[in-house]
Amino acid sequence: MFKIVIGLSLLIVAISTLLFVYRLVKGPTTPDRVIALDAIGINLIAITAIISIALNSNAFVEIILLLGILAFIGTVAFSKWLEKGEIIENDRNQ
Repeated sequence: MFKIVIGLSLLIVAISTLLFVYRLVKGPTTPDRVIALDAIGINLIAITAIISIALNSNAFVEIILLLGILAFIGTVAFSKWLEKGEIIENDRNQ
């Protein structure tokens, strides 16, 4: 029963990842694409966690943390770029 639930949850998360990839490609606006990219990062974390549970291993914990950090930094960078048009400000006279 446990393997069925793990397999079903992995399938559901994989299908939602494919739908987010569709939203990333077809999204009508740039903010929609940024949100889809963030959701893909979250789904990658979920897939890695489900695989870690299925294999009964703690080896993927560092990968989960790394994916979380990278997804957060990417979302912040894209949001800043959408707001100001640049990620790193080079004007030192402010």
